[in-house]
Amino acid sequence: MAAVIFVISYFFPSFFEAAVLILVMLAMAILVDTILLYTNKNGIRAERRLPDRFSIGDEGIVSIVLKNRYGFQVQIVVIDELPEQFQARNWKRNLLLLRHKTFTLTYTVQPMTRGEYVFYNTNILVQGPLQLVKRRFVFENKQVVKVYPSYLQMRRYRLLAISNKLQTAGIKKIRKLGHSMEFEQIKEYVRGDDYRTINWKATARKDALMVNNYTDEKSQQIYCLINKGRVMKMPFEGMSLLDYAINASLVLSNVALIRQDKAGIISFEKNLDTFLPADKKPVQMNLILESLYRQQTDFLEADFEKLFSVIRHKVTNRSLLVLFTNFESLESLNREMNTLKKMAKYHLLLVVFFENTELKALTDSSATSLEDI
Repeated sequence: MAAVIFVISYFFPSFFEAAVLILVMLAMAILVDTILLYTNKNGIRAERRLPDRFSIGDEGIVSIVLKNRYGFQVQIVVIDELPEQFQARNWKRNLLLLRHKTFTLTYTVQPMTRGEYVFYNTNILVQGPLQLVKRRFVFENKQVVKVYPSYLQMRRYRLLAISNKLQTAGIKKIRKLGHSMEFEQIKEYVRGDDYRTINWKATARKDALMVNNYTDEKSQQIYCLINKGRVMKMPFEGMSLLDYAINASLVLSNVALIRQDKAGIISFEKNLDTFLPADKKPVQMNLILESLYRQQTDFLEADFEKLFSVIRHKVTNRSLLVLFTNFESLESLNREMNTLKKMAKYHLLLVVFFENTELKALTDSSATSLEDI
């Protein structure tokens, strides 16, 4: 405004003194605004709070605790330096902080790749009460967060793993075909017990009907075999097929450990990459997480013959092998069929591959134009 009056005073000299007065007042206002902002060395405090880890494909919560130590309310702009994986170059939030108040700014992020995510500085731009001067606060709070496979889904599926406990408590009845032959205890006969399990020797000693009680077999070995080759790099809804295979392996391993079975991981491509022997020790789940969160696909073809050789020599007991892979055509499946049959000869093999839903929807759709045909 002072500049406009100075221009007018060029044509009307009587306005010159008013322009000088306005300029002096503006300079004094800027000085006052600057003094108010800079006299308090720690006028604004900011602290970022993060969880120890994120889950791939799931939303993670980030909080920034802001404290206004000024004696007046301020307008602030928060610029948080997010990890490069998010590609969020213009992230900022505008807030009004009341005097001597604390406010928690919360936002969510959704990591779509595994690995280490680095959060850098938090920048705060503070505007003075006269809104003429801005001051920048830089808080050097570099933090590294590991993005693991989807352990949130793992927790959701924990309920499925306790279905046998619910059955024991009478909450849920599950019909089983047959029963396991792993002996647990001898108990008194109650109506509904299988009369074929009556223990006649115990019955004679107790002078009451006694039956053998059996439980599901435990300590069985379950290996998740993860193909890291070229075919697993295909993207689907923001994640690769390898990510989905790792998430499923994590859930399956967690359920196996809860059911007191042994879980192990084998990842392979042209060569064997990871071999974690099946075990049920307390730290096994953490070992599985650590071995999976950095896995990346390769552009080479996976060597199933080499995988079979490793399994034949290192997995000596008959185990359940859950193979996560993908076949682009029947020809690619037939090429590996002999190796899969050899695995199934020594172990119980379950092959999990992925359906291209978009391609299937395209082939099932009706053609409405010459281009569609």
